[in-house]
Amino acid sequence: MEKTLDLKFTYTEKKDTRSGFGDGLLEAGRRNPNVVGLCADLIGSLKMGAFQKEFPERFFQVGIAEANMIGLAAGMTIGGKIPFTGTFANFSTGRVYDQIRQSVAYSDKNVKICASHAGLTLGEDGATHQILEDVGMMKMLPHMTVIVPCDYNQTKAATLALVEHVGPAYLRFGRPSWPVFTPADQKFEIGKAVKMIEGKDVSIFATGHLVWEAIVAEAMLREEGISAEVINIHTIKPLDEEAILNSVQKTGCAVSAEEHQINGGLGDSIAQVLARNYPAPLEYIGVNDSFGESGTPAQLLEKYGLNAENIVKAAKKAIGRK
Repeated sequence: MEKTLDLKFTYTEKKDTRSGFGDGLLEAGRRNPNVVGLCADLIGSLKMGAFQKEFPERFFQVGIAEANMIGLAAGMTIGGKIPFTGTFANFSTGRVYDQIRQSVAYSDKNVKICASHAGLTLGEDGATHQILEDVGMMKMLPHMTVIVPCDYNQTKAATLALVEHVGPAYLRFGRPSWPVFTPADQKFEIGKAVKMIEGKDVSIFATGHLVWEAIVAEAMLREEGISAEVINIHTIKPLDEEAILNSVQKTGCAVSAEEHQINGGLGDSIAQVLARNYPAPLEYIGVNDSFGESGTPAQLLEKYGLNAENIVKAAKKAIGRK
């Protein structure tokens, strides 16, 4: 389908966003000697091997002891280190929420919690590993910054930006190979949304892997004479409220698209902004109060309604409610 559409963005390769984190961490280590890495027995899955090889004295393999990893990272910040912790998103949040709350967020420690294999696109490992609540859990913590980049290049740029950012942060990325469509030399601004495509009939606010699906949806809508604005909300917290309001005040309706539960995710944050400032129709693309299951990323995105076709349906429904 993508090949027959007039897409505003194209790609020449697909790469996993976790590799963007791994390459970003290596470059961060070269730029700043205070950057340290910690991993809970998943060096290969988190793509932290290159950092470990180049900076063995700054890398700590803590084993399958995620709570201990968070505690170690919090302690390292007291000595001026900038720790990046790495494990699956499920283990980065659900398993260690108490440690993050008490030792990192409450204490406002400069820990970067980096989480791979998030959402449904983890795929065949199934529901026990496909955490879909993590954004909600992390954005509710005071002091916590929450970032969900859309492709390899943006994940690398976000990792480098977090070195300069002072304070707790959650960086969420994934396992599947995904289109690389943002610039390699981009400047990543935490809390600043990126308008990908200008439009006037409906605003599509997407995050993570679903930014690409939103780009495909825009082309599908354009073929039907509908002008969609696509905005990449890579930072869930702090949220770029100005970008959201400027867009919806122009289009009059919106769709949120995320690889996360509808409850507690990006859509909820956008709904709060609209309810307080500019009430307008909002349709949600996300997992509707259920766990995932085993399957390929493409199969799961289709079954749970997290693809371009469903974004198109949601956009039309939002327009119909204006």
